[in-house]
Amino acid sequence: MEVQLLIDNRQVPAGSGKTFERRNPISGDVVTKSAAAGVVDAERAAASAGEAFKTWSRTGPTEKRRILLAAADKLEAKIGEISQAMAAEIGASGLWGGFNVMAAANLIREAASLTTQIQGETIPTDKPGALSMTVRQPVGAVLSIVPWNGPVILAARAIAYPIACGNTVVFRASELSPKTHALIADAFVEAGLPEGVLNFVVNAPDDAADVIDCLISHPAIRRVNFTGSTRIGRIIAEKAGRNLKRCLLELGGKAPLVVLDDADIAGAVNAAIFGSFLYQGQICMSTERFVVDEKVADQFVDAFVERATTLVADDPITNPGCVVGPMIDASSGTRINAMIDDALAKGARIVVGGKANGASMPATIVDHVRPGMTIYDEETFGPVTTIVRVNGVDEAIRVANDTEYGLAAAVFGRDAHRALNVALRIDAGHVHVNGATVQNEPQAPYGGMKNSGYGRFDGRAVIDEFTELKWVTVEPSDQPYPV
Repeated sequence: MEVQLLIDNRQVPAGSGKTFERRNPISGDVVTKSAAAGVVDAERAAASAGEAFKTWSRTGPTEKRRILLAAADKLEAKIGEISQAMAAEIGASGLWGGFNVMAAANLIREAASLTTQIQGETIPTDKPGALSMTVRQPVGAVLSIVPWNGPVILAARAIAYPIACGNTVVFRASELSPKTHALIADAFVEAGLPEGVLNFVVNAPDDAADVIDCLISHPAIRRVNFTGSTRIGRIIAEKAGRNLKRCLLELGGKAPLVVLDDADIAGAVNAAIFGSFLYQGQICMSTERFVVDEKVADQFVDAFVERATTLVADDPITNPGCVVGPMIDASSGTRINAMIDDALAKGARIVVGGKANGASMPATIVDHVRPGMTIYDEETFGPVTTIVRVNGVDEAIRVANDTEYGLAAAVFGRDAHRALNVALRIDAGHVHVNGATVQNEPQAPYGGMKNSGYGRFDGRAVIDEFTELKWVTVEPSDQPYPV
């Protein structure tokens, strides 16, 4: 698969002619050969977006909505091609590929509906005959930096929302999924976006710092949104801060699911399987810590193990129906195995699954995890989850909050009032009572607390992220002044 840059609606090679390769995580075969953008290419993309902003920012809501709705249709039409690219580049199953495309198309349609919802308000004023009001206006060109793990959904929101608000976008794709991300950019351009409204750049890993520095510091770029690890998010925030540019950051997670003593165990296990092992646990919302009341812990673990043993781990290229595919690369297996070794040495026990073999790993559950184990604190980002046994509601809440992250959480309990109170006491950007931690609806605000970042995608809240609030007055020209 070949990938070019996209600048002014034209596919072009990198100015230097440089390319890089993306290899399949299991076979090691080259699956994508991509243009590798450098600083000159980044400058061209940002300048193009800045120029296009002059006209796109004045485009009416009906036209923006028409193009976004067409983009959703174009994206859906590429479901087979995108799923194939996701399987080859990032080891995604057919389930994850299809889920990404359909959810992203719905998100783009939701963004289209926001084009008429960008509103200000009138403000009471003490000045006789004056009108005081606020308006929301587009900010300029937006730099959107997107990871590989939910490549279609995360790219769609990073493109569609800024565009719906009247901004232009420089979309910096992941070097681990260049073809997948290129196909998403193609869908928007095919829908009729004018030149420069969306520019696509991707770089080789060794050029990332220079390219991103150039983009963040470019005067045309006025906002930055980044989805990825907390470690890189700190770097992006620091660079944006030095340039006095506002960020939207959606970072790592260690999502807890609390199982209370009155929980529907079968329902909790359904959510546990989905939340832990969808896309082999490489989702920022993946359930990495089950906080289970000791009164029902054995019952829950037995049922969870029984279901986990049925999950097929395989290569999605040869077995598209498998649930657990390979991790993004072999280094993930090395990292997770070190966590498991540490936990076992300190008293934990593997109750199903086992260690990784390179990028391959079966669905794995580690029981009797406690503070002091690396796996208790650090994000695993693989097909492994943990059980922490607790005594009562207060300890469950304390353990659920005993993490630097605060993105997603869930709580299961038949007493809805008690479960809701637990949900309200958990420090996370979204908490679901009797539902999985992996959830996203485009009409609901999505984002994290603590080291999971700040700002919100989705819902009406996203309008604030990609518009400027301006105070405007209309006053009598002959009004008196005291001086």
